[in-house]
Amino acid sequence: MRIIICGAGQVGYQIARRLASENNDVAILDVSAELVSKAADALDIRGVAGHAAHPDTLERAGARDADMLIAATYSDEVNMVACQIAHSIFEVPRKIARVRAQEYLKPQWSDIFRRDHMPIDVVISPEIEVAGVVIRRLAAPAAFDSTPFLDGKVEAVGAKVSQECPVANTPMRQLAQLFPDLRARVVAFVRDGHLRSAAPEDQLFPGDEAYIVVDTRHVRRALELFGQASDAAGRVVLVGAGNIGVQVAVQLEKTDTRSKLVEADRSRAEKAAEQLERTIVLHGDGLSAEVLSEANVQDAHAVVSLTQDDKVNVLCAALAKQMGCQRALALTNDPSLAPLAGPLGIDAFVNPRATTVSTILRHVRRGRIRALHTLRDGEGELFEAQVLATSPIAGKRVRELELPSGATIGAVLSNGQVATPDADTMIEAGDTVVMFSIKRDLKQVEALFRVGLEFF
Repeated sequence: MRIIICGAGQVGYQIARRLASENNDVAILDVSAELVSKAADALDIRGVAGHAAHPDTLERAGARDADMLIAATYSDEVNMVACQIAHSIFEVPRKIARVRAQEYLKPQWSDIFRRDHMPIDVVISPEIEVAGVVIRRLAAPAAFDSTPFLDGKVEAVGAKVSQECPVANTPMRQLAQLFPDLRARVVAFVRDGHLRSAAPEDQLFPGDEAYIVVDTRHVRRALELFGQASDAAGRVVLVGAGNIGVQVAVQLEKTDTRSKLVEADRSRAEKAAEQLERTIVLHGDGLSAEVLSEANVQDAHAVVSLTQDDKVNVLCAALAKQMGCQRALALTNDPSLAPLAGPLGIDAFVNPRATTVSTILRHVRRGRIRALHTLRDGEGELFEAQVLATSPIAGKRVRELELPSGATIGAVLSNGQVATPDADTMIEAGDTVVMFSIKRDLKQVEALFRVGLEFF
């Protein structure tokens, strides 16, 4: 497939890296010749220096023969115009645009992206996507990762195995025998910095990070099983009243959560106060212990630091945790900061760029993919896919499937019912499965689904 990516920043680069590794014909363009050269040399893809909204630039990138255009520059307007030109002049079949400004996404302007207006097939809002991630984390604060599948019927959660974990040092095949009514399956775990698929004979040890596909109704119990408390956060302190911070506050106002929002910039704090109804907005520095104390962070169930500065977010979360806050989450675009989480007492990082990449890739995939979540910078993927009659796995029991060693089925939706599969579970055409696969086995997983799951 021929794909043009507009924008060679971190999001565009990561998308290009993933798609190029799957043998797509990828072209990346940007106004920065330096960024284009860096991406083209590192990824062995075509690079074009130029303005993404200029027809001649798109033509040099191969728009006349392109199957898809992904507009992920820093400018919403450039992204939208690039999609318009790709449609009107070059008839590119599928167009995806990243749009940050919430003004474009208000319900009263919902027709703006219609095919006969500004034809964009998929609009990705990083603020809305990241806000959703934060809300899910606050619903289960003990989880360091949380993603819904099967229309919310199951959740893929990440939990660190604590010293108090009652199932540590127990072969995973025994978990179903010990807890027969718990609909949960460990599909992967991280040990010594390496992501691995979970096999029946594997055991989990304290310090491991487990990824669990669990019936949404059983999330709390599953987290407790791994030694993690999981009560939803009832009192939350947010730091940073940017687009993401305000979006999170808006979502929290729809729940019973009591929240306070701290913002250092007075005009931004005043604007947030006008937008929010039940959230208390405080003007002050999130790195000030006095300001955090005024926000009662010491009594809060969680603090979420969402400023535009990664280092501020990390230090603010660490300070709040030191002051007595139960849970601390920090927004960071820099994955190299992840090792600091443990020493500083930060419970989870939220990476908006990784979230945006996962969302875009979900819409790039063809076939019957309905959801996709990348793990650890693309080392593995959790995805939801429908089984077609043409799939080699249709009509077979799990024990008969020739799954690669790095792939695991976490849940099956059949006739509207969710099941945690065992060796005798039958996979039928029309079923939807939630699977994990490490990167090296994705192509083999593709072969199992054929038309139903097609990685390019």
